[in-house]
Amino acid sequence: MRPLKQKKIGLLGGMSAEATSEYYRMINAAANARLGGWDIAETVIIGVNFGNIEYWVRNDGWDALGDYLAEKAVAAERAGADFLICASNTVHRVYERFTDGISIPFLHIADPTGAAIRAAGLKRILLLGTYPVMSAPYMRDYYARNFGLEIMVPDEAERRDVDRIIFDELCKGEISLASKARYLEIADKYRAAGAEGLIMGCTEICLLIAQADRPDYPMFDTAGLHVDAAVAMALEP
Repeated sequence: MRPLKQKKIGLLGGMSAEATSEYYRMINAAANARLGGWDIAETVIIGVNFGNIEYWVRNDGWDALGDYLAEKAVAAERAGADFLICASNTVHRVYERFTDGISIPFLHIADPTGAAIRAAGLKRILLLGTYPVMSAPYMRDYYARNFGLEIMVPDEAERRDVDRIIFDELCKGEISLASKARYLEIADKYRAAGAEGLIMGCTEICLLIAQADRPDYPMFDTAGLHVDAAVAMALEP
């Protein structure tokens, strides 16, 4: 029966363009894997200016960031989105603020990741991401409160390195073997200190490292898990 019935995925993107393009690719690949033929997902992408996001994130402008994204969330609903996702771990700090004015469901990026970690039977996990994700409590507390996880984060100098690589390289589409080695060095250090796995807590990290880099050390890609959950939600009856 045509048109094929499915829910329209609303995607807040542009945070960064690299992550958003990867989200769109993965969403349609996952939908096609389930549907076959020429079918893909139906999406509404509301792209934001990453320059605004970078400025507010690095200058503690969280209220302005929340207000800016609230307008974009409303735009996604008005454009026909049936539910909303946001392609950034960092800005989930203000997710309650930017979803307050919409009536459609919001799929939090940490929920499919937390569920996957619990299903794997793990508890103590290293979190890599932007500096706010690693340093502020909002993501660590979310995982602890909702999934009972113990979250480890790198030390101050390592957090600065991880953040710099995200903003100055990955968000600009630059992939460095030296940066990959640095991420894996940090992952190995905290694995030796008791981390049972790694949360790739930035949607660009999947551009740099992957499970194949450490086959016996569980890596949980927030972007990929978020996409899989969104496609499942879009295609459920």
